Amino acid sequence: MTAYAIAHLRPTNGPVEDEVLSYIERVQATMKPYGGRFLVHGGEADVLEGGWPVELVIVGFPGAEEAHAWYASPAYQEILPLRTRHLDGDVVIVPGVGPEYDASATAAAMRAARERAAREA
Repeated sequence: MTAYAIAHLRPTNGPVEDEVLSYIERVQATMKPYGGRFLVHGGEADVLEGGWPVELVIVGFPGAEEAHAWYASPAYQEILPLRTRHLDGDVVIVPGVGPEYDASATAAAMRAARERAAREA
């Protein structure tokens, strides 16, 4: 199942530093051996609700195993400080859902679990 590495990044030191540019120049090559590809890489967000003071990056991988292997890889760990010294943020890896996913079925399972917990309390 496809997995996604998602980063919300905030600059900490004003304008983009040379180290961040070096990171951006090198990061794609670290993802290729793991099947990673950019789906979103910054850009202007059309904010419909709330605030959005971050840059958004989404990288798709064939699965969570590949995403975790990329993040832990020596090639990525070597360049990671180029970003983290200048950008604060949150980075997560999340599993995707398949084409057969049905949100109403998820809601039904959550409702049933909540009802079971209430009966057991």
